[in-house]
Amino acid sequence: MSTVTATPRFRQEVRATGLLALPLVLGHISTGLIAFVDNTIAGHHGTDTFAAVSIGTALLWLPMLVPIGTLISLTASVSQLHGAGRDREIGPLFRQALWLGAGLSLLMFLFLSVVPAFLPTFGIAAEIVPGATGFLHGIRWGVPALTLYFCMRYLTEGMHWTLPTMLIGFGGLLVLGPLGYAMCNGKAGFPELGAQGLGIASSVTMWVQALAFATYLWTTRRFAHLQLFGCFELPRWSAIWELLRTGLPIGITVLMEGGLFIITALLIGRIGAIESSAHQIAINVAQLCFMIPMGVAEATTVRVGHAVGSNDALGVRRATWAGYAIVLVTQLLSISVLLLGHNAVVGLYTNDLAVAALASTLLLYAAMFQLPDGVQVLSAGALRGMKDTRVPMFIAMFAYWGVGMPMGAGLGLGLGWGPQGMWVGLIMGLSVAAVLLGWRLRVNNRRLLHQLAP
Repeated sequence: MSTVTATPRFRQEVRATGLLALPLVLGHISTGLIAFVDNTIAGHHGTDTFAAVSIGTALLWLPMLVPIGTLISLTASVSQLHGAGRDREIGPLFRQALWLGAGLSLLMFLFLSVVPAFLPTFGIAAEIVPGATGFLHGIRWGVPALTLYFCMRYLTEGMHWTLPTMLIGFGGLLVLGPLGYAMCNGKAGFPELGAQGLGIASSVTMWVQALAFATYLWTTRRFAHLQLFGCFELPRWSAIWELLRTGLPIGITVLMEGGLFIITALLIGRIGAIESSAHQIAINVAQLCFMIPMGVAEATTVRVGHAVGSNDALGVRRATWAGYAIVLVTQLLSISVLLLGHNAVVGLYTNDLAVAALASTLLLYAAMFQLPDGVQVLSAGALRGMKDTRVPMFIAMFAYWGVGMPMGAGLGLGLGWGPQGMWVGLIMGLSVAAVLLGWRLRVNNRRLLHQLAP
């Protein structure tokens, strides 16, 4: 590490990664704030509404992680093509990614249409089912826009241009905030729709963001040479299969991690509305913290992919260590905020004293997994830049579902520890993933140093 980090070029890499990551971090935070807005509005509307939105959100994002993770392969592919000077191949690849996104969104729409009928069989409390059903039926109409938005976002990020992610992300909040409040509470001429109103408002927000991003790509000169919309292309299955071959393991990896959190939410939902609401507050705060290392990891994917495309072995190592250095700082900051400000943060979400007390305790558990969470997501991001996706997928399966979920369910439900036991499982799953993904990245860095060295 010392031979890489002690050079001025390493400091330049940290700066380049930081500048690339900053808009991504802010864009991810804006995405997380959409859930924050939904949860805050729902929490002040009522505990049952809050619990319904938390369950509905879990059932949305559990399967949605697969298309989002699958499409992220576009970032590494675009970055490597750009690094190799093959920009003319990017436009056709992007158009095939749009077809892939459309197909994945159709599957998601069908899932969200039928899954509410099974909520009672999941053991969800009866008072939560109607609101969760309304939320899912409302938000499903925004899924096609969401997948297309991520296609466009991953394209621009692969081209080292991350500002649109930030601006369009925060722009969506200007739509969701007032519209969600009005539709949930029956203001401005809308009927009081509760959780369903928040689902509809979120769907509208997704379409506004997707149309804004498409308009930007259509009109900007920055990407005019790529001819992104220069012609209409039918699906080319070879190109789509290549995206799937690289991206689907990423999607499954993301599903393994995200599924650990989401299934935890569903299991806690079986205990009761107070526990479910408290968990949703804590997990939403933890997700907001996670947006920072996630943005750094995506920037690292771009920097590593560009270095691989340029056959720069030392550049790959510099990009990796620069990402680690930034994540160490960000995670220490998150730990400090959670330890010192957990009570104040919870107060933003709810006035229910029982919910607030439990949520405040859970945030202390969240502080414990900030460092391993940052390490594992950064390692996974660097591996994506190398297009190494299959082994990380199996690592995720083992860490999250071989260790994290059995331990969490055993402690939380089997031994009666409740939400606290489930969160111990989250900590252990993330810690195992951090160790194993870090080991895999070290192996790959050594291999690439020999393969790409002149």
